[in-house]
Amino acid sequence: MSIARVLTFSFSGIDPVPVEVQVQITRGLPAFVIVGLADKAVTESRERVRAALVSMGIALPPKRILVNLAPADILKEGTHYDLPIALGILCAMDIIPEEELMHYAALGELSLDGAIGSVNGVISAAIGAATEERGLICPNDQGSEALLGGDIDILAPSSLSVLLQHFTGKQILSKPEFMPLPSFVKDPDLSEVKGMEGAKRALEIAAAGGHSMLLIGPPGAGKSMLAARLPSLLPDLTSQQSLAVTRIYSSAGLLPNSAPIIRPPFRSPHHSASQVAITGGGAKVKPGEISLAHHGILFLDEFPEFARNALEALRQPLETGNISIARATSHITYPAHFQLIAAMNPCRCGYLGDTERECHRVPKCKEEYTRKISGPLLDRIDLITNIEPILPKDIVNVASGEKSEIVARRVKAARDRQLTRQNMLNNEININHIHLDQDVAQMVEKASLQLKLSARGITRLLRVARTISDLALKDDIDIPSVAEALTFRQR
Repeated sequence: MSIARVLTFSFSGIDPVPVEVQVQITRGLPAFVIVGLADKAVTESRERVRAALVSMGIALPPKRILVNLAPADILKEGTHYDLPIALGILCAMDIIPEEELMHYAALGELSLDGAIGSVNGVISAAIGAATEERGLICPNDQGSEALLGGDIDILAPSSLSVLLQHFTGKQILSKPEFMPLPSFVKDPDLSEVKGMEGAKRALEIAAAGGHSMLLIGPPGAGKSMLAARLPSLLPDLTSQQSLAVTRIYSSAGLLPNSAPIIRPPFRSPHHSASQVAITGGGAKVKPGEISLAHHGILFLDEFPEFARNALEALRQPLETGNISIARATSHITYPAHFQLIAAMNPCRCGYLGDTERECHRVPKCKEEYTRKISGPLLDRIDLITNIEPILPKDIVNVASGEKSEIVARRVKAARDRQLTRQNMLNNEININHIHLDQDVAQMVEKASLQLKLSARGITRLLRVARTISDLALKDDIDIPSVAEALTFRQR
């Protein structure tokens, strides 16, 4: 009596956890049993595997079939266990040689006719297979996705019968090829925004240093329009960043066309989104919006309308760059290094300060509207800028501003200076690595006392000043840079 073994993976966040599918066929009453802390989707694979084998003309033997998913104390979730279970049974029935399977890990969902369907987490599985020094068997339409995980042997069959023919030498599968990059829709251009020079300057600073920003202005002032043009100022992701973002989207089942993500993601959830939708979690833990915005932008329009617990949950990821989701049965960490861009009205009616249009509850409506935004959260925002609506005559008469392409070149030059100097953007730099002349230090000290800035507030002030100096191609922070940075710390 022998045991067939096939390697597959469970996932802790985006990290692969090796799972060995052990199949034993013994004498006894006919039964098909799956053990090893399997959830409903995994136990239902019995019927999918049975139907897939029948479609190939293979009947399960009238014996006791026991499938163990080891280690047995890890919860197994998802349909990607179908393929390794089927391969384990075929190996235990001596249809597929065991020495063939021992060189591969496998994952994939089986349909009733034996076709192998797409599953989540293929890139992470490929990385796990490379770590185990094995190849990977995955669905046909995700073969190019698996190639992103490492230089390993990839088999991407369209069905179980095609894979069986490969292992029996009747039809050898060719290695999948990389999918061509999709054509990207051009980001909205900054030149389409007329006027608002101060707000566009703040947007350029935020892009250059990766800083968080809050836009405040009346309805229709152009807050959302400005935020939508931030991606056009950002450079492409590096290869390392692209792999990290692509892995997250792969684990969430949101990877389009199995092609790598090379542009910074832009996520804009509705203000009715729950805390779980923002941070991640749920019955089957999945990445939230802050993780889907990893190395990109999280835009929260109508900032105070979000649930308070959802906003407060942003505080820790803004500092650490990741989110830890604790459950009774698991502890999962997702990367969440995002750039927060938020927009809000000055009050609930939106016209605070406009004596002709403000409501009769001023200033109480402002207090009620901004109550959800706590001081600690506001302290973590680097740039706060007020936007004044453009006059109707200026919409027609004012010429278009700089194109995004021109501003993006300045942003890239500033970022290159930062990466050369400290190997990180200014939004992460330690304050101990920022040099200040004596007169600049005195100015920062005096301003901090007047504005009652916290230690975090001073740090973020200096980070913004460092970015302003980099945009001006200056080696040190000077007084004008600090003075401009102070204008963005006013509440």
